[in-house]
Amino acid sequence: MCGRFAVTTDPALLAEKIKAIDETTAASAGGKDASAPNYNVAPTTTVSTVVKRHSEPDDEATRRLRSMRWGLVPPWVKAKEDGSPETKGPLLINARSDKLTTSPAFRNSAKNKRCLVPMDGWYEWQGERGAKTPFFMYAGDGEPLFMAGLWSTWRPKDAPKDANPLLSCTIITTDAAGPLAEIHDRMPLTVSERDWDRWLDPDAPIDEGLLRGHGDLDRIEIREVSRLVNSVRNNGPELIEPVEPSAGQGTLL
Repeated sequence: MCGRFAVTTDPALLAEKIKAIDETTAASAGGKDASAPNYNVAPTTTVSTVVKRHSEPDDEATRRLRSMRWGLVPPWVKAKEDGSPETKGPLLINARSDKLTTSPAFRNSAKNKRCLVPMDGWYEWQGERGAKTPFFMYAGDGEPLFMAGLWSTWRPKDAPKDANPLLSCTIITTDAAGPLAEIHDRMPLTVSERDWDRWLDPDAPIDEGLLRGHGDLDRIEIREVSRLVNSVRNNGPELIEPVEPSAGQGTLL
């Protein structure tokens, strides 16, 4: 799964690097500027995502960088009295790759609302409850990883048509492979640069082949990190720095 991750690249710089139009805003999430480095991204945080959309029906779709809430809100979700979406049940922060086209929560987004979620890396925990050891999975070349995702737009039923919708996303997970499987049985689905546009294409059906791959698996490295990451209140570069394997805390075999 992917329940916590780190992202430090400024959206404007990322948009320039990947040749995308920057449509993000400096949205605040948990008191943090969404454009600032975040070493402990948790569910419901506002994150930057990459989509490909048309400006006009007949023009060529272009890459866009957009801010979205992490935790998919399907269009059919009801609104609470305060106008926010009803959040009963688990947050849809992850979507299994083998259920995208059949799950009512994901199948509509899978048709033409696919995105990429850029990140430095993600965290997983190994060991027994109460003594779990955190690990950070990251790209050894220092470049961002791009995870396959889905996105959605949501508005309260009685909202004006010109009201800004809530944009939200989920990260797709697949079976873990290689050394990553020793940490957790699931991992985010990485998409390599050569396949970005194929995944994002709003005019093409979902590419089942990409769902069965492991994109940038060969770029990913693993290191044990501090238990400071266990609390979402902690946020700083020390969270991703390597630590010496702790006796009795579990190590990567």
